[in-house]
Amino acid sequence: MTTSAHDAVRATAPARGTAPERWTARATAPAQANRSAGIRRSELAVFLRSRRERISPEQVGLPHGARRRTPGLRREEVAHLSAVGVTWYTWLEQARDIQVSVQVLDALARALLLDGSERAHLFQLAGAVDPTPAASCTGVTPALHQMLRALEPFPACIQNSRYDILAYNRTYARLMGDLEAVPPEDRNCMILVYTHPEWRRSIVHLEETRRLMAAKLRASMAGHLGEPAWKMLVKRLTAESAEFRANWERYEVVDPRTRTKQFLNPYVGFLSLDHTDLWLNRETGARMVTYTPTDEESRERLAELYALASAGQD
Repeated sequence: MTTSAHDAVRATAPARGTAPERWTARATAPAQANRSAGIRRSELAVFLRSRRERISPEQVGLPHGARRRTPGLRREEVAHLSAVGVTWYTWLEQARDIQVSVQVLDALARALLLDGSERAHLFQLAGAVDPTPAASCTGVTPALHQMLRALEPFPACIQNSRYDILAYNRTYARLMGDLEAVPPEDRNCMILVYTHPEWRRSIVHLEETRRLMAAKLRASMAGHLGEPAWKMLVKRLTAESAEFRANWERYEVVDPRTRTKQFLNPYVGFLSLDHTDLWLNRETGARMVTYTPTDEESRERLAELYALASAGQD
């Protein structure tokens, strides 16, 4: 074959990775991503409608009304319960291409009474990461769980600087009621001390405790101002507790410190305990919170509480 013939073959043979092929591949990737996002939005719309239609108005404290032609809640009722616009929520159920914040997803999950699995599904369909401790309890190693058990009968838990309860032992679970009965996404000391009746009744110096906790939260939040989980927590507390709003507006700040706390435990009565923070990671605020008795009577009652908690898990 002559040189000119070789040149002709090379000229007509398709080259690997030519510019048109690369352009086609580049154009295909965004199209596939758009299709995937569209499918997720459609699934999210169907999921929201199905959950809205299964909830009766009475379940969320709304009157049933005489002219209700469809089952469950109306769109405007879900929007009201979630503190979002009716038009915006309607677009969400219509699978429109709109951005949804984690704060709004959290509000929707609570308004629609979603359980843990449904909440996780909601965030996954929205392409968002659930910032609540129920979704992620990173950093609590098996060794730390073993330490919590070893401290029994003394109450102990692991918290972060946002007051999320990441892990706890059996005595702590019964220190201020029944923590196991609290939904995982609500296992946050700020939420519990401001909104949970059983926790409020268990704390002897409630107003002082709540004011101090709000001041510690504000001090800790200085390093997390742009983080969605922090904004979501403050927004929820502000909406649900007038007492929190008043304490938050004081703009007080204070560092964590060891102090004596007194409880009226619903199972064993009065307890006087020294609160100590054992820091695991000062930068993230991760700490082991321990309670040790200040007198013999409290020591005996803690032993009784531990026996009761252990019996309940056997």
